[in-house]
Amino acid sequence: MNSCENATLTDFYILGFSYFNTEQILLSFGIMIMYLLTIVGNLVITMVIVLASNLHTPMYFFLCNLAISDVVYVSSSLPKLLSITITKDNRISFAGCVSQLYFFAFSGACDIFVLTSMAVDRYVAICKPLQYTLVMNRRVCGTMSAFCWIFSAVNSLLLTLLTSGLEFCHSHEISHFFCDLKTMIALSSSDTTSREIFIMIEDIFLAFVPFSFTVASYVQIISTILKIRSSEKRLKAFSSCTSHLTTVILFYGPVLILYMKPESEYSKEQDNLISLMYVAVVPMLNPFVYSLRNKDVLVAVRKLNARNFFGT
Repeated sequence: MNSCENATLTDFYILGFSYFNTEQILLSFGIMIMYLLTIVGNLVITMVIVLASNLHTPMYFFLCNLAISDVVYVSSSLPKLLSITITKDNRISFAGCVSQLYFFAFSGACDIFVLTSMAVDRYVAICKPLQYTLVMNRRVCGTMSAFCWIFSAVNSLLLTLLTSGLEFCHSHEISHFFCDLKTMIALSSSDTTSREIFIMIEDIFLAFVPFSFTVASYVQIISTILKIRSSEKRLKAFSSCTSHLTTVILFYGPVLILYMKPESEYSKEQDNLISLMYVAVVPMLNPFVYSLRNKDVLVAVRKLNARNFFGT
């Protein structure tokens, strides 16, 4: 007889950054600024890419996908965290928790696949320049984009279904600032062995393999760039990759630190702060990385401003 019947129907309590009790106002302000900058920045860069014909290239097509995914990414967790810091009500229903888990897993996986697709684009552009227009045509880009979104949606649905069958008898306190999959599994009173094995295998295919592929692509890209005799052409080739490479480092850096750092007395607090880096800070920085010192984007913005000014 199961002694934990209907346990999944109760509320959960997101502890968030409760150890910052004296700086809650400052924390709320910081979260709000990060969220607004992320939403506005990514929507603006999406609009610029859509309206500017000179940005209708594979690289900016995938950047548009990344921007939309990042909007979903931050919206899955930051609004609830902001509400908790303002109202002090850290309750979240099981349905709300599962919904948050779904959209976070969905957009997180989509980010990984889009960044990998952008690595493919840069590899072909630098290493196979004569075949670029043939390989990275509209049909191929559309297929790659559809795969990113559809596979991410199916995968996150599967993870959500696995989580929704868990029972929580002992504790409903989530020691994170959102309903993280691994935190939920650790909190569960069910036998989670099979789920943990599944997640470990999934981490290999959804994180390690794309990351390894991206690293391998850049090894080939850098090797090809170093073989270019003209320093001007070499600099131009490298500058076409810097924005994507910066985004990759910003995205994977905190994740690698999180999984490689040793456990300590304050590891949970440190984990939450590192998680905030890739959940909030990285999506906020992406539009700036791709717009600042990017001649294509700056030219597009100037053209759009001139068009609006003259009303043509």
